[in-house]
Amino acid sequence: MRILGSTTSGFTAAALTLPVLATTLLALPAPASASTPLPDPAVRWEKCTGTGLDPRQECADISVPLDHAKPRGPQTTLAVSRIRSESPDRRRGTLLIIPGGPGGSSINDPSGKGKKLPQSVRDAYDIVGFDPRGVGRSTPVSCGLTHDDLALVNVRGWPAADGSIDKNTETARRLAAACATNGGEVMRSISTRNEARDIDRIRQALGERRLSAWGLSYGTYVGAVYAQMFPHRTDRWVLDSSGDPDPKRVARGWLANYEIAVEDAFPDFAAWAADPANPDRLAATPAEVRPMFLALATRLDRAPIPWAGANPAELNGNVLRQTLLDSLYSVTRFPALAKLMAAARDGRELPAANTPPDQVMQNSVAVTGATICNDVDAWPATDPAPYARDVARSRAQYPLTAGMPRNIWLCAFWKDKPRERPTRITPDGGPSNVLMIQTRRDPSTPLAGALKMREAFGARARMVTVDTVGHGAYVANGNACGDDAVTTFLLTGERPARDKAC
Repeated sequence: MRILGSTTSGFTAAALTLPVLATTLLALPAPASASTPLPDPAVRWEKCTGTGLDPRQECADISVPLDHAKPRGPQTTLAVSRIRSESPDRRRGTLLIIPGGPGGSSINDPSGKGKKLPQSVRDAYDIVGFDPRGVGRSTPVSCGLTHDDLALVNVRGWPAADGSIDKNTETARRLAAACATNGGEVMRSISTRNEARDIDRIRQALGERRLSAWGLSYGTYVGAVYAQMFPHRTDRWVLDSSGDPDPKRVARGWLANYEIAVEDAFPDFAAWAADPANPDRLAATPAEVRPMFLALATRLDRAPIPWAGANPAELNGNVLRQTLLDSLYSVTRFPALAKLMAAARDGRELPAANTPPDQVMQNSVAVTGATICNDVDAWPATDPAPYARDVARSRAQYPLTAGMPRNIWLCAFWKDKPRERPTRITPDGGPSNVLMIQTRRDPSTPLAGALKMREAFGARARMVTVDTVGHGAYVANGNACGDDAVTTFLLTGERPARDKAC
């Protein structure tokens, strides 16, 4: 999951091997009839404002209940966007892009990710994005944190250089108190189940009997929950880069998985960084890259380098470790990481930092915390000692992540308890219309977690595993085998008869 994004150096912050090509044909949706709902006339579509958007992208606001159990009670607003089918005579429905995060947005994705979709998919669907509850233009929330508290290495909970979590415990307590004071009722209403309900209101407002969806990262969990809560309102359901849906742990398990995921993905960076043809080569052999990275991080723990524009304003060991995590999301980020490492190693001027504005981080931290903490009560707060023990074990076994995935977090001190139990994904919960796609070496949602999602869905799903590194698989890495499997499913409903390796 993209649990908060990177803040430095230009980085954004986020197997079953049966190669059987046979397919199974899914039933097509029924044609429109007198019983097909019509678009909500109260939804007013207007041209979106912003830079770099496709001029065809339209935006609208949709009202949804703050509490879906009280549909006539107080309302909140969802910002929604769309680019209509480019070939209306071939249109078959709506493809909703469910963003990652928690705290991510797909409001600009019809102009962004949508452009990467094959023309045939853009002809077949209206491409729709949205800001989830509390995000961006959808009644944004904030915890009112200080600039220092918004540093990603503080929010994420990277332990001190000696492994101590005392400062992390203080920070988590302070962040939780700020969110309780400043978050308001919208923040208290944020959860994965409510996002699924909000999506169903989007479906109704668009006048669709059923939705197709492309969920990415955390969006796969939202998509899975929607498919469990509203199974017969799903059409063709694509889940790209999935985590373990274990209802006892949910996001605490996703955070813990980073220790495995980064280890899975690092060898790809090491091989790239030792390639003789690489102008940013760091070492003569891949085996040298790991000890080089660990030694550099340890050196920066002792002697950070000033870094203007970053938050914190230095390159320390944990900032380098966080930058590694974010860089493994895509091979296109490898060169920037290598340049940063080389500059720090050789004593040269560091590349310019690219830190998101505090306002962006305020919103991201608030929604991430609210979603994770409101979903499940999985962070015991009685004593930090168990966290310290888990961190020590993780640091010894997985030094690349230095214990961060097992550390205490603001949920340990969250003031509100979850209002509902998490959703359990089951194989008998709906139609067989889910296609999962997953890279084999994902630094955020490792294959082991995706296989747990696959197991939970049972016969409802098929899974395509792509032999590459990175977070995000469909139209993301040039793997024609994986891309074709998803495109075929979206256009025809056909999936591989068995799980497939690409």
